[in-house]
This record gives sequence, C-alpha cells and structure tokens, in this order.
Amino acid sequence: MGTFRQFELASWENPATCAGYQDRLGAVVVQAVEPLLDAAGVTGPSRVLDVATGGGVVAGAATRRGAAALGVDFSTEQLRRARAAQPLVAFARGDAGALPLAASSVDVVASNFGMPHFPDPEAFLREAARVLRPAGRLAFTVWAPPPRSPTFAAVLGALARHGTLDVGLPAGPDFFRYTDPAIATHDLTAAGFVDVSITEVPQTWVLPTADHAVDTLLHGTVRTAALLARQPAGVLDEVRRSAREQLAAYDEGGALRVPMPAVVVRATRP
Repeated sequence: MGTFRQFELASWENPATCAGYQDRLGAVVVQAVEPLLDAAGVTGPSRVLDVATGGGVVAGAATRRGAAALGVDFSTEQLRRARAAQPLVAFARGDAGALPLAASSVDVVASNFGMPHFPDPEAFLREAARVLRPAGRLAFTVWAPPPRSPTFAAVLGALARHGTLDVGLPAGPDFFRYTDPAIATHDLTAAGFVDVSITEVPQTWVLPTADHAVDTLLHGTVRTAALLARQPAGVLDEVRRSAREQLAAYDEGGALRVPMPAVVVRATRP
C-alpha cells in the first residue's frame, strides 16, 4: 500500500478520473468559485495563487476579475486540461505542501475543494502563510458534511449500516475536518493566520436520478470512489437503495435538486 499522496496522484493522473470529475461534478464545483473569490477579496489587480487548480476554473475566474493568476497542481493531466481550457492563464506543477513560489510573493491563496486531497493540510496552511504578503488572504472551500449534504448522508449512512470503511486505503486527512469552526480556527491560527471566518454557501446539485449521484461518486472522485468500489458484494446495491430513498424528497418532476453546500474558510496573514 502506497502513501496517501501516491494514491491521490495516481488517480488524478488518470484522464478518466479528471474527465469524470469535470463532467459529473463540474456544475456543482463551479458554484463555489465566485463566493470563494469574494471571500478572498479578489476585486482587481492582485497576484492570486490557485492551489489544486484542477481544470483551472478558479484561476480563470480570478483572471477575468483583473488578477494575475497562477494555477498550481501536482497532476500533469490536470495541468494539461487546465492549459487547454484556460489559455490566458499561467500554470505550473507543484505540491500544496511545498509551493513553488518565493516568500511574501502573492496577495491571495485560494483552493476550491483541494483540502480533502492534501496529504498534510496543515503543511499547506503553513506554506500559504509563507507565500502570502502581509495582509494577504487565504480562502478555501470544502464540502459541507452530512446531514447538511443529503448525498453524503445517504451514501455514508448506507456504508455505516451495510458496509465497511476499512477497505485498505492509505490513511488520509479527515474529509470534513475544516467544516468544524473550532478546528479550522485552531489550525489556521497555528499556521500564523488571523481573522478566521467560516461561511456556508448554498449550492444545488441537479441530477436526473439518484443513481446518477452514486455513479458520480464512483466515477468522478478519488477516495470516495475507491471506498465504494472496494465494498463487499451487495453493499453498493444498498448504497443505491439508500440514495433513492433519501433523495426522493428532492424530486421536482424529471430532475432532483439536491442541496450540496460548500463551506468557505477565510483568513488573513498579519
């Protein structure tokens, strides 16, 4: 069994994973971009670093606001996709725990749903503090936890009842760690930040069926996909049954409109 970083990198170098994430989750992920940049105070000329840039959506949006943006990712496949989608934006390969920038060189560090994928989130926070100029801002998003996210509640609840979380995955960070205000404030303060704020942003995931939600987690994510794929026989059927039952309340006739909120965490380097 490799390290968590090796596990994540192998998945994000897979074109199918990257395409699945964009095609299946892209319409939800993009809903957090403008609130994220608002929280970071990106309103005009500034230097913005987008960490775990993926397809480059945040870096592209920051550029349209007048910023000079650099998107960083450890996946060459994601960088290939980002450069194709955002030809006016600069991109570079780099690790969240060892950012390829000089100290005090940017005004904003942003990351849209990158935190659950970082092997050492606290190392990223320290690196963000290092590369930010005085009064620079850090802002990042994470997914709201169950029960505030019905899809996560349905899937993780079914796994707790019928399956197992012990499927041989390398140890990684708590997926919902930074949705806890006390923990987020503690870690950000320890990294040298002040003025920590946490805001939940409403988002809606429009789905043709509840099965589509499960298929998205299977084919458009990394850790959750592996968790589902490695379950004993019959468990995935129970997960699908649970999703159908719990998401039925969001059926508006022909489509499900399921809440999928984001949590935006913001802080300032003194």
